[in-house]
This record gives sequence, structure tokens and C-alpha cells, in this order.
Amino acid sequence: MDLEQALKTAIEFENKVRDVYMEACEKASDDTGRKVFKALADEEQGHVDYLESRLAEWRRTGAIEVESLDTVVPSREHIERGVDAMEKSMTEHDRGEEIRMLQKALVAEIETANFYQRMVKELPEEHRPLFKRFLEIEEGHQLIVQTEIDQLLGTGFWFDFQEFNLEAG
Repeated sequence: MDLEQALKTAIEFENKVRDVYMEACEKASDDTGRKVFKALADEEQGHVDYLESRLAEWRRTGAIEVESLDTVVPSREHIERGVDAMEKSMTEHDRGEEIRMLQKALVAEIETANFYQRMVKELPEEHRPLFKRFLEIEEGHQLIVQTEIDQLLGTGFWFDFQEFNLEAG
């Protein structure tokens, strides 16, 4: 895949993920859920805008400059504090729709991250930094979404770590 096609495909993936979060924002039954989904939708729209600007630059000049790409994904500690607070309010309501939307978002985030991982491996070295940064961000999104799913389902996992051991005495 050449760089132009990689950028176009990345834009398609980012639009898909953004749309999942926008739909989830509309269906969320509480303010906390809506805020999380809205923040992620806004971030994905920022990715679309960024990628479109890189594509336009590529078409105009035959080169791209990788500019800084920030993320709303907070530190792991910040996420943990937020999930603790959110857990209290989420136990009061049926969260079936939020869980379904989070599962849909997780699938989209995984597909998007897999695409970026493939681009990091396949594209020439000079184009990899752009896609490496997107891979880092999308992996952060996966962590947030998976953590929220785990909390809502009460799976006993916290950031991919088992919180208990069934074989412990």
C-alpha cells in the first residue's frame, strides 16, 4: 500500500470509529457516559482532520511533515480515579445499551489499531512515525473502552490484570 492509499484508509477507519462514538453518545443513558463518548468522538474527528490535512499536503507537495498529535487519553492513574467515581453511578442503572456500544467501539478500535500496526510494518521508514503515533493513541482508546466494559460487567479485571485469584485460599 502506498502512502496516499494508507492515508485514505486511515481516514475511513477514523470516520468509522468516530461514528460509533457519536452513536453511543446519543444512546448513553447518563451524563458520564455521554461525556466519555463525546470526548472520544471529538478526538476521532481530530484524527480525521489531521489525516485529511496530511493527505492534502501529500497531494500538494509529494511529502508530509508529521506534526504533533495530542490525545485526550489521560494517564492510567487519571483513568483509574475516573472509573472509580463512574463505577458508583453506573451500578444504579441498567447499562446494557452502554455495554453493547462499548463492545462495538472496542471492535472498531481494535480494527483501527491493527491497520496502524500493519502500516508501521509495511510502509517505508520515513512514513512510519505518523502511523506509530496513531497506533499509540488507538491502543490507549482500547484500554479505556475495555476498562469500562470490565467495570460494567464486573469481570474482575482491572486494566487487563485479574483482581482476584479463584485458586487462592
